[in-house]
Amino acid sequence: MKHNADELIPTRASLIHRLKDWQDDSSWKDFFKVYWKLIYGVARKAGLADAEAQDVVQETLISVARHMPTFKYDPSIGSFKAWLLNMTRWRIIGQFRKRQPIAEHGVKDSVTRTGTVDAAPDPNALNLDAVWEAEWETNLLHTAMDNLKRRIDPQRYQIFDFYVNKEWSPEKVAERFGVSVDQVYQIKHRVADALRAKVSRLEKEMT
Repeated sequence: MKHNADELIPTRASLIHRLKDWQDDSSWKDFFKVYWKLIYGVARKAGLADAEAQDVVQETLISVARHMPTFKYDPSIGSFKAWLLNMTRWRIIGQFRKRQPIAEHGVKDSVTRTGTVDAAPDPNALNLDAVWEAEWETNLLHTAMDNLKRRIDPQRYQIFDFYVNKEWSPEKVAERFGVSVDQVYQIKHRVADALRAKVSRLEKEMT
């Protein structure tokens, strides 16, 4: 299925509707592309290793897929953002619980070391809300930037990137791209405005 080129990601309703079709590979690829880094980043910041965080991503996406055929989105009950957090939270807790049977067989040195089981985080004590919110905002920005990068003139994006992200001086950027310093400032402000608009739209669509 082809989507409007201006559509950063589908709205909540259309996203859920599209994902109900297991054969819609394009929609599932879109979903994975938008959300896997978010889920992975939260899992890592919760204290999981790389392989465990990868498992959280896979298990969360499988769980989302299983819920889709009968899932009914009701924004009056809760946001899609909160629902996906809960799906991710349980997968993270599950990974910590998998550690416990191994940890319980660890040898505890009562003099110099703490037993592995004592050092493991308590799954019930995990408060992922702040971590999720920070990663959500980062994911919004990256998604908006990726879309903007594909849609604007490549040189304009490079001027913005060198000036804002690589922190080159406006004079150096102007010399590098053969434009005036005033043009560097103008391009920076226009791209920044477009980026803010896209982030704002994404915030409404992904919440």
